[in-house]
Order: sequence, then C-alpha cells, then structure tokens
Amino acid sequence: MHDVVTAFGILNSIIFGALAVLGARRWRGRRDVAAGWLALSFLTLGLIVTVGRLVPAQPEEALAKVGQRFDIELLVLFPYFLYRFATVFVPPGRRLQQVVTALTFSLSIWTFALPHIPAAGEHRSAAFVVYLVAFLVHWTLLSIVVASRLGRAGRDQPSVASKRMRLLAFAAGALTIAIIGVALSSNSSNGEQTVVQAIAFVSGVAFLLGLDPPQILRAYWRLPEQQRLQEAIRGLMTLATSRSEVAQRVLGPAAALVGARRAAIFDAEGTLFATLGVSPELARELFSSDGGVDVVRIEQAGAVLLVWTSPYAPFFGEDELRALHTMAAMTGVALDRVRLFEQEHESRLALEHANQVMVNFVALAAHELRTPVTTVHGFVQTLNHLGSRLEEEQKVEIRVALEQQTARMAGLVEQLLDLSRLDADAIDVRPQKVALREQLAEVVALAAGARAPEVALEVPLSAEAVVDPAILDHIVTNLVTNALRYGRAPILVKATVLEARLRVSVEDSGPGVAREIEETLFERFTRAGVARDRVAGTGLGLAIAQAYAHAHRGDLRYERSQPGGACFVVELPSV
Repeated sequence: MHDVVTAFGILNSIIFGALAVLGARRWRGRRDVAAGWLALSFLTLGLIVTVGRLVPAQPEEALAKVGQRFDIELLVLFPYFLYRFATVFVPPGRRLQQVVTALTFSLSIWTFALPHIPAAGEHRSAAFVVYLVAFLVHWTLLSIVVASRLGRAGRDQPSVASKRMRLLAFAAGALTIAIIGVALSSNSSNGEQTVVQAIAFVSGVAFLLGLDPPQILRAYWRLPEQQRLQEAIRGLMTLATSRSEVAQRVLGPAAALVGARRAAIFDAEGTLFATLGVSPELARELFSSDGGVDVVRIEQAGAVLLVWTSPYAPFFGEDELRALHTMAAMTGVALDRVRLFEQEHESRLALEHANQVMVNFVALAAHELRTPVTTVHGFVQTLNHLGSRLEEEQKVEIRVALEQQTARMAGLVEQLLDLSRLDADAIDVRPQKVALREQLAEVVALAAGARAPEVALEVPLSAEAVVDPAILDHIVTNLVTNALRYGRAPILVKATVLEARLRVSVEDSGPGVAREIEETLFERFTRAGVARDRVAGTGLGLAIAQAYAHAHRGDLRYERSQPGGACFVVELPSV
C-alpha cells in the first residue's frame, strides 16, 4: 500500500508540475487577465506539491518550519486564485468580492501567526481546530463558487468549451474533497493516503484535460457542431442560389460553433444578408462601429461575420474561433460565387430585355414610320403625275398633309435622338433662375396649341426656381401632350417651390391609367389599353420625361387622382 501511495505521489507531482508549465505557457500566449489568474493558480498548485515533498512531516529547523507555513499559505491562495479566474469572465457582486478578499487576507495572516502546527497523529489544540475550520470554510466556499460558475456557464457553450469548463469545475470539486480528507484525518494511514492521493490524481487529470485537452479529444467533442458545419458547407457549394440563402444556411452552424445566440453576415460593402437573434438595425449599427462588447468581428475577402459570443468564448473556444475564420472565408467565396451568378443572370435578363426592346422598337418604328412615309410617297406621286390636273385647293390640302406627316416623322426622330442622348448621359444640365408662371404658360401654349383653353395654370405670380429651363420644357411638354392625347379636359398644371424643390403636377380628368400597366408606365414603348389602337403615339414620351427628371437629379412619378383621372408629378431640386 505504501508503494501505491508513493506512485500516486510521483504521478501527482508530475501532473501538477505539468499544469504549472501549461498555465505559464498559456499566459505567455494570451497575456490577458484570465490567463494570468489561471497561471497563478496552477503555479501555486505545482509549488504546493514541490514544497510539500521537500518539507519533512515534522519540521524541527526554522527554515523547514518556514517552508511548512509557506506551503500552507499556498494552499490558502490556490482556491482564491482559481476563484479570481472563474469570476474574471462575469464579475461577481461587490459584496462577495470584498468578503472573499478579506477572508483570504485574514487567513493568510493567521497561517503565519499560528504558534504551532501539529503533525499527523499529534494532539490538535482548540486554536488550531478553529483555524482548520476557517481554512476548510474558505476553501469550500471558493470551490463551490468556482464549480457552480464554470458548471452553469458551460451549459450554454459549444461542446468543446462546455466539456472543458465542466472538467475544471469537477477538478476543483474533487481537489476540495481531497483537501477536506487530509484536514479531517487525524492519522496518516496508508489507506487514507491512497484515497486522498487517488482523488488528487483524478483532479489533476481533470485539470489537465480542462486546460489543454488533446486535439483528438477536441475533435471528438466537436463532432456535433462539425457535422452541422459540413452540411452547411455542402449546402453552400451545391444548393444555395442567392446571397441571402448562402448567409442563412451558414449563420446557424457558425453561431453554434462558438455557442453564440446572435450573429449577422454582411458583405465587404456592408450589405446585410442575414441575422440570427438580433435586429437588422442593431446589426448595422455594430457593423458601422466595428463591433461592441462580446462581439467578435471576423473579416474575410467578400464577407464580414459578427458573432455575439459569451465572455468565456475567447478563452475556451480558441480553436472554434479559428474555425470560424475559415468558415467566414468559405462564406466569402460562396457569396462571391453567387454574386457572379446573380450578375450573369441579371445581365442575361438585361440582354433579353434589350433584345425585346429592340424588337419592339423596330416593329414600332416600322409601324409608326410606314403610315407617314406611305402617305408622303403617295402625295408626291400624285403631285408628280397628276399635279397639272389638280385644282389649287387640292394642292394646298396635299401640301398641308405632307407637312403634317413629315412633322410626325420629325417628332419620332427627335424622340429617338433624345433617348440616345439620355442613355449616353450626354445631357448638359444648366440651372438658372426661372419665373415659373411665365415659363409654364409659354410651354402650355406651345404644347396645347389650339386646345390651350382646356389647360388651366395654377402657379403663384412670384414663384421662381433655379432649374434648367430646357429640361423643364421637355418634361412639361410631354406631360401636357399626354394629358391632351389620353385624358380629358379640364387639365390642371400646378407648380410650387418648397424647401429648395420644385414640384410640378399635370392632372387630367380622364379615366386614368389602367392598373395593369402602372408598374411599366415609364418603360419605353408602353401605351395604355385601347389608346394603343385609337391614339397615335410611340410610347416614348413618359420614358423620356422621367429620364430628363433623373438627369436633373429629380424624379417623375404617377399618382391616381380622385375621383378619377391621371396625375403626373415631377420634382426637381431648385439650387
């Protein structure tokens, strides 16, 4: 039995010495408060074992007695250091901190003030018994705090961190039992020593596994999260077809990897694609402010991942955080792949739309030009072959018809030239002060012609705006012409200037715009219902008017009038 005790003693010396080395190496690698307290804890534990083996059981020399007191003082300090490590992540209440510090300080002074420390089997005085009770209360209280904090917090952590924290909690509890066993033993029988050494050995192994478990054990513990992560990666490469879908697929497994309940994914430009347990507003705010407390920000090419971790994650989840960097990099690649796919898809749709526009344009141009060209050709032939037989009145009618048809062709050509200039951003905007009432009255007179009395103008006499008069003329002319062509009189043109913005509305009393074409109203070649057959036009007027408004950094929109009619509103900055 004595050999077993000796073997356990040697093993424990090796284990606790290794813990001291690992703790010091951990502190050198991290240089943070938690690593510092943990290094002190295990350095103290290693010194306890080392000094305990050097000091005789019944010291007689002064130096040996000092070594014995120093060894006991280390026993007082170890649970305090471990307590400080366990509470550095989530600080305790101020009252508890003060009580623990005061108790540790008092017990340290008391250790060196004891007149005599009895050896094993020796009679224990009342003063020593009181000290022993205080020592055990101190150790037990701190161990309970350590075990409960690490144990409870470990429930909400990912597998590896959870098991490490629970192992440390178990080790603290097991070592407390061993210390209590030593303190309550009045003799040093081999049986009792074997049990105590065995418990200390189990505690040391648990401390080792909790502090630095082997990679093979970490991989085994991480299997649940790893499987979810692999499924997410397979989904990224095969199933996800949009960037939002990529982000949604990866966010859950990524958060679970580090035990986070909240997370968000952005692209490099700051576009939010997915959130988990957090509002989009808060996620965007933290993205702009480079994170916050307990927020880990991981930036990779094409992706930015924000993860709200627990305070324990940076210490117990280093491997998981590194894996998260890898996951973020893969997410960036997947987002970029889907972005290219979306761009290709959008480009293909744009080409198809452009091809359709071209087909429509060719058909419309052929249709719109065929009639005036045929008419002009017929009138020219009539004049050439039958001109001598026609009366003067007939010749005048032919000339008027020729003028109308050539004007129609010129108008179509002018619209096409306007579109080409707008598409090429070749419009030069030259704002200047404009007297709105005079300018709009002139535009209405030219656009309405003989039907000018059907158009009412509601503009304050003194209203002025700083806009490009040519662009304003183009837009209002198109709107008034449309109202006269497709709507009914009376037509009202209103203009106001408010907060450096000019607002002009053109409202008619017709049936309004059919609901089925409201969304495409400003697209090229869009014409309304029966007007397509009954009213001449190209379907380019509104598209041109809106393009002019955009070139002026303004907008043109459609509003329904009550009880009926169509209302078009243009807003331009007046600067």
